[in-house]
Amino acid sequence: QLVESGGGSVQAGGSLRLSCAASSSLRCAGWFRQAPGKQREAVASIGRGDATSYADSVQERFTISKDSSKNTVYLQMNNLELEDSAIYFCAAPRLCPVGTPTLEAERYAFWGQGTQVTVSS
Repeated sequence: QLVESGGGSVQAGGSLRLSCAASSSLRCAGWFRQAPGKQREAVASIGRGDATSYADSVQERFTISKDSSKNTVYLQMNNLELEDSAIYFCAAPRLCPVGTPTLEAERYAFWGQGTQVTVSS
């Protein structure tokens, strides 16, 4: 089970930190988002070796990290833009792949319920 938290409303340029708590060991995970009327898109992922991948739209603004002792993955979001408004979902694969973590949603088997992020001007 994956449970996201940390969403909320913030002004453009502000920051939020999302958390994804797992009920069991979480060695790798991904963050995805979906805005109204748009397809789900990948945001970031972290592998079991702490390698990370980012979507171009969030590169240099978002940082994914994990605390294995807490079975929690985080998404630090800085310099938020209006286009970042969406429901953010945490996801985990059945098995953590070796190497660069994937941003392909099809590779993830377990999903949280999501947390809303709203960025206003």
